[in-house]
Amino acid sequence: MAKKTTKSGRGFDVQCIKDEILQELTLPKRYAFLNKNLAMVLEPEEMTFLQEVQRFCTKYEKKVDHTEDFFEWIPDFGAKGYVTRSYAFDELGMDQQPNGLTYDLLRTLATDFFDPQFTMSMGACVLAINPLHAHHEGVEVRLQALRELATGQAIGCICITEPERGSDATRMQTTCRRTDDGLYISGTKIFQTNGPKSKWAVVYASTEEGNPQTIAQALIEIPTDGFSVERVNIPQVPRMWIGKETFENVFVPNDQIIGDVGTGMDRMFEGLAKERLGIAMMTLAECWGAVTHATIYANLREQMGHPILLHQGVGFTVTDMWAQTTNLTLALLYTCQMFDRKVAKFGDELPGAIKGAFVTSASQLKYQIARLAESTCYEAANLMGGAGVCDNTMMADLLGISRLQEIGGGTRHIQQYILSRALRTLWKM
Repeated sequence: MAKKTTKSGRGFDVQCIKDEILQELTLPKRYAFLNKNLAMVLEPEEMTFLQEVQRFCTKYEKKVDHTEDFFEWIPDFGAKGYVTRSYAFDELGMDQQPNGLTYDLLRTLATDFFDPQFTMSMGACVLAINPLHAHHEGVEVRLQALRELATGQAIGCICITEPERGSDATRMQTTCRRTDDGLYISGTKIFQTNGPKSKWAVVYASTEEGNPQTIAQALIEIPTDGFSVERVNIPQVPRMWIGKETFENVFVPNDQIIGDVGTGMDRMFEGLAKERLGIAMMTLAECWGAVTHATIYANLREQMGHPILLHQGVGFTVTDMWAQTTNLTLALLYTCQMFDRKVAKFGDELPGAIKGAFVTSASQLKYQIARLAESTCYEAANLMGGAGVCDNTMMADLLGISRLQEIGGGTRHIQQYILSRALRTLWKM
């Protein structure tokens, strides 16, 4: 049976929601609700950029179906600089403006409303971009990979997690052997977003199994001899490609060793603050997506002679989600703005104390926003009834992806462990 495609770009077999409500849940209508909420907290140039990305997504929406494979969309978004806005990419001759974490938050809000699984896939590319931007050292192959990833011409992933290690990432079982001409990597990684689709992978391995002091950081171009990948099925995100990668004596030449033996653990941790803030951005966008769907639906859906928003059980639930989402938006926006100011003052190499403070803030925000997304997406879908869990809107996608955010980038308990250690350090000080 051919799927019906609505103005919202959703393909479905059976329409469960009447046209009048579906028309109010289209992407431009949802953007309008978001922008009203952000109008008082964004500077004019920030709102201008947000609306620029929204206009691109709205136009792009007309030619896609959100049930299809989205990887072919990435080059189009990359050409506009919408894979990431964290950097200017001067080294690539791009001078991407405006840029910084604040603008990457705004980019993420726009693209996540367009398609949350697609946005998470681009976010995985950014995890490969970050170490290359910091440590390309003018080496041509690294600049090539950075250019292709930044412009969306290639897909990337980062290979840290292992089947038997999970959050214990530094005591990895994947090993490497150092020679005069490069590294030879052997082992298994798992749960890498984009793994089966990637051309470039940033991989971590240790010369001594379980010894974090011997980790190296390498760039691998795929395909290559000794490398194989399988797709892991994650039912909550059926359109994303998650990988299980096997390395059998994979050779990495010297110019693709981003961090030599002994430096890999520091390289891994230097990217954690941006990684977790990036996850917080996507997860916050999911909160806004859920609040937006629930608010529009609850104002239009009538039950017992009134819009269901006026029934206390529904109205009070939506307002609680709205208040919490707004407050965490202010916290994340302020953190991104402060990060950008510190980078403007000190450059990419932030002083240790400032870097440590951002690592703590990133864990706090990732932890709190992921918990909020889990409850907000569920409650929004729940109060919409059957309309919240069928395939007529993006709520089902939001509900599924929100189940992953407490796990990726360090589970809830890892964030709590990091924060308890931070409290211990503060007490000692």
